Amino acid sequence: MTIAKPAHKRILLKLSGEALMGDDQFGINRATIVRMVEEIAEVTRLGVQVAVVIGGGNIFRGVAGGAVGMDRATADYMGMLATVMNSLALADTMEKAGLTARVMSAIAIEQVVEPYVRPKALQYLEEGKVVIFAAGTGNPFFTTDTAAALRGAEIGAELVLKATKVDGVYSADPKIDLKATRYTKLSFDEAISKNLGIMDATAFALCRDQKLPVKVFSIFKHGAFKRVVMGEDEGTLVYA
Repeated sequence: MTIAKPAHKRILLKLSGEALMGDDQFGINRATIVRMVEEIAEVTRLGVQVAVVIGGGNIFRGVAGGAVGMDRATADYMGMLATVMNSLALADTMEKAGLTARVMSAIAIEQVVEPYVRPKALQYLEEGKVVIFAAGTGNPFFTTDTAAALRGAEIGAELVLKATKVDGVYSADPKIDLKATRYTKLSFDEAISKNLGIMDATAFALCRDQKLPVKVFSIFKHGAFKRVVMGEDEGTLVYA
């Protein structure tokens, strides 16, 4: 019997901070992060090299009211620090699940996490460690979507996986329009012309220019992450 092999050797998973909240209003839901790590562990056991970029919305949401009227750059730096907190929580949960994780930050907090150094990140991936990229790009005015596109290109990822609450990109909001259909594939140009809002414009342009495909799938759908990595019909592929 032939054992199916993963369709991709190295991938970058983009998680939103909100994905860690579960049904909570903000913060990290323990059961949710444990379940996500189980899905990641299943994929690493297939021999797939996994890097992760995570947002900070779940933590920043708790202080968003106080950020009203704040300087945009200052607020963005606060958001970067929130991603570091999420990255530490994710790495700790991974270690408890038997994975080896390394957090690399785009801003220097060397007492807490190591700085992002590309050759070191590549070495960790080759060694089978999960690399978690924290603090976005290290610059204000750029989203964690852009960080995912940038790091994905830098490490030579074959695919950027955009984890969302829905199982792909639809022709309309599937919660409102019952006739909405899921796209299995879309070109970058089609996605832009249809104004589907898959990622922010900077991230999307970077992926298109680097010919780095993006797969949109639901992180809340059990087994979806593995099915995507195995090349099965799951989610929506956006390609150059």
